[in-house]
Amino acid sequence: DVQLQASGGGLVQAGGSLRLSCTVSGLTFATNTVAWFRQAPGKEREGVLCASNRDGSTFYADSVKGRFTTSSDNAKNTVYLQMNSLKSEDTAVYYCAVDNVVCPNPYPPYIADSLYDYWGQGTLVTVSS
Repeated sequence: DVQLQASGGGLVQAGGSLRLSCTVSGLTFATNTVAWFRQAPGKEREGVLCASNRDGSTFYADSVKGRFTTSSDNAKNTVYLQMNSLKSEDTAVYYCAVDNVVCPNPYPPYIADSLYDYWGQGTLVTVSS
């Protein structure tokens, strides 16, 4: 049974930083791809970052380039989303997802949520201005 546990959300001031964690169980983390999505109130879900352990590729949405990065601890089956220089428009529920896919390289120029079967429960990030 595949399970993803996302954590680390909270309230932060604009310009601040936050690190989200996503711990994966039930599948071989080291050979899959993890993506982060977010959904703001009234908006569609947006893929913000993809990191593939399959081929080493990464993909960042333009909205987070230069501010968000990812890292992982394969021994802990955990991937991290480091968010710096946060803006009010980053306020959203953040989800991690994992599946045996690859990141956009560079097309399509977005992360398709339909490719991912396994999702975490979401963690709320609120950025105050």
